[in-house]
Amino acid sequence: MNRVVSRDEWNTERITLLAREKEIRRELDALSRTRRELPWVRVSKEYLFEGEGGSRSLADLFGGKHQLVLYHFMFGIDWEEGCPTCSLWLDGLQGAIPHLAQRDVNFVTVSSAPWGRLRDFRDRMGWRHTWVSAMGPDFGRDFHVSYSAEEIDAGDTFYNYQAGHSYGEESPGLSVFQLEANGEIFHTYSTYARGLEAINLVYPILDMVPMGRAEEGLPYPAAWIRHRDRYDGP
Repeated sequence: MNRVVSRDEWNTERITLLAREKEIRRELDALSRTRRELPWVRVSKEYLFEGEGGSRSLADLFGGKHQLVLYHFMFGIDWEEGCPTCSLWLDGLQGAIPHLAQRDVNFVTVSSAPWGRLRDFRDRMGWRHTWVSAMGPDFGRDFHVSYSAEEIDAGDTFYNYQAGHSYGEESPGLSVFQLEANGEIFHTYSTYARGLEAINLVYPILDMVPMGRAEEGLPYPAAWIRHRDRYDGP
């Protein structure tokens, strides 16, 4: 249990914390500007995806927008269901996707699993966003989220900008692309691992409550997460 103080004492300490929160927020604003100023990489390889309506190109995934946010959702080729942690992320994003569209941003998830299995899992979770299956291994490998068992055993992986790292054969990530008027596509940003917490609704709220994330003593921090239809009780 924390210290118990008077309201005036609490206000004094809260105002001190507020000054630090504002300082960090200004630093985050500056970091966001630096992120947007990163150089771009032209995407010259032709990637194909399978989704509703059949085969799609990367350009098709923009859905008439000029900016594409693509979440690399962990769902392996032979998996029966998608990653619970990725599902937590997507649960919180459903209401945000229409708002992103108003700012010229399309949001799509991509996975290695066959399209039919993605569709069934999406329906089970009640999601309505665009989800596609990467046709072939190149896309996942090129954006450092998919690896073969042999590559993992040999330590021949590159995840979160570090050699020899991965979450396994499938790892989570988020990549951003820009579509220019002449049809050229550019990769502008990717983030992985804890960088993905920027799109997580649940953790920021847990960080405000007295017990925090309460992940100490778990086999790994996200071990408590389940698909939302697998929790016991409300």
